Amino acid sequence: MNPLRVVITGGTSGLGLALVREFRRRGASVAFVARSARAVQEVARQTETHGIVADVARKEDIHRIALQVTAALAGVDVLINNASSLGPTSLALLADTECEELELALATNVLGPFRLTKALLGALGGAAREGRGAVVLNVSSDAAVNAYEKWGAYGASKAALRHMSAIWAAELAAEGVRFLSLDPGDMDTPLHALAVPDADRTTLKRPEAAARELADAVEAELVKEPA
Repeated sequence: MNPLRVVITGGTSGLGLALVREFRRRGASVAFVARSARAVQEVARQTETHGIVADVARKEDIHRIALQVTAALAGVDVLINNASSLGPTSLALLADTECEELELALATNVLGPFRLTKALLGALGGAAREGRGAVVLNVSSDAAVNAYEKWGAYGASKAALRHMSAIWAAELAAEGVRFLSLDPGDMDTPLHALAVPDADRTTLKRPEAAARELADAVEAELVKEPA
């Protein structure tokens, strides 16, 4: 079978970078998206992948991302919406959260995945019809189901993403496009360090371990028989 074609957002650090490396290790063709041109260039060179400099929170970037990944990979089997924003940093009570900070969390964590998924549905549906399988993984968090003080913008946006994943799954089951919303756990990543700077890093999961778990879940979903 031809290599798996995987798209990953937020692919230059933390879990995203670990996912890029893990899927390459498994022989997949990978395209990833991130905002820093220098970091994109370096990761693309190191991993022999296709890097795209763009911001999923920007509506005007989505069409270009979709065109570039489908051209680079000749289709898409797996989309991993991993890029995330905490909203306010340092974390703040909702009453102290600026509207613009909440908007950023929603734009990155909800609207970005919605727009990119929608833009790539044709490619994903094509992969499903070809018998390759098609999976969208939306990276979630326990903050999507638990109300943590000062995590309001992040938690509300991840809760929306989690429910949106369930709706997409119900609506597209007949098309063979499957959706996963998975919480990788608390990881030793730059995003976690930004949120909890005094955390004991020895208690946190390594992003490489989380990437292996998520890649296993994606591959298991790809080989499932249709419902």
